Amino acid sequence: MVMRYELLEHTADVMVRCTGDTLAECFENAAYALSDQTVDPSCVDRVVEVPIEVTGDDDESRLYNFLSEVLFIEEAEVFAFSDFKVSIDGDKVSAIGWGEPLDLKRHHPKTEVKAITYHMMHVDPSIPELRVVFDI
Repeated sequence: MVMRYELLEHTADVMVRCTGDTLAECFENAAYALSDQTVDPSCVDRVVEVPIEVTGDDDESRLYNFLSEVLFIEEAEVFAFSDFKVSIDGDKVSAIGWGEPLDLKRHHPKTEVKAITYHMMHVDPSIPELRVVFDI
């Protein structure tokens, strides 16, 4: 299996580095990394398709807004994601997330992510790769 993200050393929170063939794939991998902190995505079935759309003035704000929306859906809808497909067009990020309502017995809850942070966030579309910290 292709590595979707790697954990980087951070004192108190969770920092991840995501790469991909495109910036959109990096965003997909970041959303997967977020989900992987809260549940085991391999136990989540692709039952429900959830559209996600955000905008931002730059790559960092688009990443922040996108991941914050994923986190909001997880919390507000008591939902678990297993996979994402992202497209980026100008200042807009459009995505589909697949998953199902959270099932504490099947999805193996892990850590609660409180927020996405701008702290140490870095997006480089030329490589492409990104780094983001999740506040736990």
